[in-house]
Amino acid sequence: MASGGVARGRLTEERKMWRKSHPHGFVAKPETLPDGSVNLMVWKCVVPGKEGTDWEGGHFPVTLHFTEDYPSNPPTCKFPRKFLHVNVYDSGDAWKPSITMRQILIGIQDLLDNPNPASPAQDLAYDLFTENMPEYRKRVRQQAQRYPSLV
Repeated sequence: MASGGVARGRLTEERKMWRKSHPHGFVAKPETLPDGSVNLMVWKCVVPGKEGTDWEGGHFPVTLHFTEDYPSNPPTCKFPRKFLHVNVYDSGDAWKPSITMRQILIGIQDLLDNPNPASPAQDLAYDLFTENMPEYRKRVRQQAQRYPSLV
């Protein structure tokens, strides 16, 4: 089977598993093309902010872009432009290829409230996080309000 077949086969199985059981509040579905077909290589997702954190109440859009090399190579994860977080680049981020889409999305939820300041991706978020935590938290809460639940 060609590597593209492996990627699409794996994503088909992950889609089936996701439909049977997924974490409450999360959304992950393949992109629907204009002709009504499904593009398994691009997934539109929503990650809810974790309860009890400044991210609570937000439902953050993330697009996962898979390559024909998946699962050997991880997908890229794209947030909206100007998404305020210490570890989020405009270009997106990638996680370990051995994990599933479910694990990626749960990992993103955890990363929202537990950023790694040793690996900053944007100056503004890093500066606020390290030098003005009250302002960082205020902006996170404002951002959470900009992304209400879609479901």
